[in-house]
Amino acid sequence: MKQILFRQMFRPLRQAPVPLRPAFIEPLPPQRKGTLVTSLPSRRRLLVTGAGTAIGLGALGATASPASAAPAESSRGSVAEDTRTLDELYRDAIAEGGKLVVYAGGDLADSGSGAGARAAFRQRFPEIDLKLIVDYSKYHDVRVDNQLATDTLVPDVVQLQTLHDFTRWKREGRLLRYKPAGFGKLYKKFRDPDGAWVAGAVIAFSYVYDVAAAGANAPQSPLDLVDPRWKNAVASSYPHDDDAVLYLYALYAQTYGWDWVAALAAQQPQFARGSFSPSTAINEKRAVVGVGTGASPTSTGPIRMGRPEGHPFMAWGQRIAILRQAAHPTAAKLFLSWQISTERQTSNAWSVRTDVAPPAGLKPIWEYPEANVDGFPRFMEDRAAVERWKQTFALYFGEVKGDPTPGWPGLHPGA
Repeated sequence: MKQILFRQMFRPLRQAPVPLRPAFIEPLPPQRKGTLVTSLPSRRRLLVTGAGTAIGLGALGATASPASAAPAESSRGSVAEDTRTLDELYRDAIAEGGKLVVYAGGDLADSGSGAGARAAFRQRFPEIDLKLIVDYSKYHDVRVDNQLATDTLVPDVVQLQTLHDFTRWKREGRLLRYKPAGFGKLYKKFRDPDGAWVAGAVIAFSYVYDVAAAGANAPQSPLDLVDPRWKNAVASSYPHDDDAVLYLYALYAQTYGWDWVAALAAQQPQFARGSFSPSTAINEKRAVVGVGTGASPTSTGPIRMGRPEGHPFMAWGQRIAILRQAAHPTAAKLFLSWQISTERQTSNAWSVRTDVAPPAGLKPIWEYPEANVDGFPRFMEDRAAVERWKQTFALYFGEVKGDPTPGWPGLHPGA
């Protein structure tokens, strides 16, 4: 009976607005039971009060950043897909000087996906002197902007979560248009039609749980995360420190209401910086459930990712681009070509390519409406709305604490 009452209390929002919603946020629209909101409200639905506007899940027409001194792209001619093999590009990159600098978004300098890519590239192309520097994407992007402003650009390639930067840099003429071999096999939303950027990997965030510790009571959906049995047993990365985690929490808030967010805060979750931190807390037995992190969608290990049908999670294609002023453009082209190649894209995880089968039992990531693949890029474009979401979640969960987990690379890492 207790579980029945709990599920009735926190079923998806469908009628009246909840009383805990801040006054400046427009009531969420009525929903049918089980309906998942996967599209973003228009700007007309935002309430303007005083100096601020209501929080919305990403107005589609973001205000453009002020133009920099860089000239806009003047050539709009078609860019042909590169026909060179990886070995041919490798030979040409060695002839160019054999050097490459990549700024990659990530949580840890010497482990995780960034370090994995660094090691794999060096093994495959040992004569290329690769410097791959990992930092939070939100620091790498402004680092690049500052280097461009001071004529001290270091990286050849940027590989970041901040998807809006790529559309801005394209408008400003900062990116080198290039279509690596296999460009036409990329899912259409994972490539810029002019070749300004491509997506090199699919990343998905949801909630995860310790299979053994949760037992038969494992959470069946995000709704269950506010069940009293998980009090003091939830770990999460800060939504107001990572825009992907922020989008996940924004989807939760829109789908379940602000009363659910308040109830989650009452669970006293352990917040930490870095999307790896929830899994670390679970592995160290400090938590049973993690939020705002990822895991293999086919994992049979001790930590599983929840993706229940009809409930939101989020996924995106991590974008990669070559800077127009890159000192080593051929090595940069090798890196992009390698990242989207069938050597790199396998069926062990969701692929950015349409000709690489997903893991057994799964569909391509873009076929899951619950993944909101199209929603995240739109969300990222409205920076004012993103900031309002961040500050609102700070009211519920407190300010971000702790040093950046990649360390402090400085102004010109890799120089």
